[in-house]
Amino acid sequence: MITNPLNAYKETKIKTASPGQLILMLYAEAIKQASYALELLEQDCRKHPQNIEKINNAIIKTQDIITELMASLDFEAGGEIAHNLFSLYVYFNHELMEANIQKNASLLRPVKNMLEELYKAWVVAVEQTQGTAGESKVGVNIAG
Repeated sequence: MITNPLNAYKETKIKTASPGQLILMLYAEAIKQASYALELLEQDCRKHPQNIEKINNAIIKTQDIITELMASLDFEAGGEIAHNLFSLYVYFNHELMEANIQKNASLLRPVKNMLEELYKAWVVAVEQTQGTAGESKVGVNIAG
């Protein structure tokens, strides 16, 4: 059975990622999908009706990722931060739904911007967590 090397790489990357790295991957993909939807929304849908389905799919993928982030919250360990993130994710999904229904970039843009800010905060948190746990930030040391 021949497998696609890129898919095998992606699968391995996900299976070997730390929980923090998985969160970063989710945020990165949500930002990518929201950016794609924004790019298409900034074109006139009347002139490019084929974009309507692409916009819909990108926004739905973003919503699916936000829902996955919601499901990953640990309210006991996360306390108030987890509750605040949950509320923010509910807001994101509401705005994404409205942006999709209305095909309105002005509703999607703030969500994308906030996702980017959260991504930056998670990068710092993951780096600090890995640094305190003594994990290597560089990767595998093949020199021995």
